[in-house]
Amino acid sequence: MTGPINRRGFIKKSGLAALTAAIGTNIVYANHLPEGFRPVIFDEKNALAGKSPELIIRGERPWNVESLPHLLDERVTSAKNMFIRNNGLSPEKIDLQNWKLTIDGESVRATKSYTLADLKKRFKQYTYQLVLECGGNGRSGYQPQTSGNQWDQGAVHCAEWTGVRLKDVLKDVGIKEDAVYIGYHSADAHLSKDPAKEAISRGVPIAKALEDETLIAWKLNGEDIPAIHGFPLRLVVGGWPASTSGKWLERISIRNKVHDGAKMTGHSYRVPRNPVVPGESIPETDEFYKIIESMPVKSLITYPKTGAIVKPETKIDLRGHAWAGDLKVTKMEVSIDFGATWQECELEAPANRLAWQHWKTTVQLPQKGYYEVWARATDEKNVAQPMVIPTWNPGGYINNACERIAMKAE
Repeated sequence: MTGPINRRGFIKKSGLAALTAAIGTNIVYANHLPEGFRPVIFDEKNALAGKSPELIIRGERPWNVESLPHLLDERVTSAKNMFIRNNGLSPEKIDLQNWKLTIDGESVRATKSYTLADLKKRFKQYTYQLVLECGGNGRSGYQPQTSGNQWDQGAVHCAEWTGVRLKDVLKDVGIKEDAVYIGYHSADAHLSKDPAKEAISRGVPIAKALEDETLIAWKLNGEDIPAIHGFPLRLVVGGWPASTSGKWLERISIRNKVHDGAKMTGHSYRVPRNPVVPGESIPETDEFYKIIESMPVKSLITYPKTGAIVKPETKIDLRGHAWAGDLKVTKMEVSIDFGATWQECELEAPANRLAWQHWKTTVQLPQKGYYEVWARATDEKNVAQPMVIPTWNPGGYINNACERIAMKAE
């Protein structure tokens, strides 16, 4: 938008009509808007510009914003409905012309850098639908409450990403036989703004890095990745905690050991190797903790919204998505009698490996009263979602208990 905003980025009074049209509603008290200001929705630093107004803000510094199950009813998640999980502050400036991706580390033959143009020109491009889910999705279900954002079930999405395979770039660079792990480094600033500190620098084992679907991406659903989601370049690693998909990607280090960057130690994105008593504190060492890798089997009911009121004995459409980290979902079921009996659903194959799978069915509520619809997915290793909250862990990670919605027949 350029017309109603002058070269200093301020609004022109004469442009208010255009801005009103762009927002899609009246600007209340527009006559009081100072000449030197513009609505914050048009501030490029505003993470929620273009986002659904129904999203839940879990935190503003850094931005952590949750979607809702009914907003995730789309087969491919739109940018406006995607959750936001940041660990640091978004880059203040993006120099697109000079942006480079550098591959370095103990296990590369020689350090090498690529411009965006290099990546787009020299390597074949691929497009995949990939599930990215925060490792703490569902954290609010744990008792006692753990630290971290109290996500419900909306910190997940399955969008379409376009870019080049990381393995093709690593082949061009040349990696040594002792390569064990990759670690990403990004342009977001630590909350302290100390340049010596990284907000987050995570990674995955080299085998995961070399999978076909692990991308260095620059497009989301066919458009440039939105700023808050990592423009101009992002690592996308489907099926594992979304924290492994580094935004604002500048550098990837090929390590001869498990990457030890920010948020790779302590209990960050790690769970106890053995069950612990709820609320118990254990030493934050490798002896007691393991890194979360493939996410567990899980599902969502995206239609209808919880709280729906229906007529008894009428057919009610139910639908949603299911996913299982690196695996496929092989069975999807729902129950309306608190798990006493289960009804199998129609389950689609994924659009590609690591995409979520759509499911649907119909149910009938036999008489007036309150009901809950429970949803349960089972993966190809015959592991099903538990009907109760899984074993408690200090970080509140990987809660994959059955999804539930409330319904009333009257």
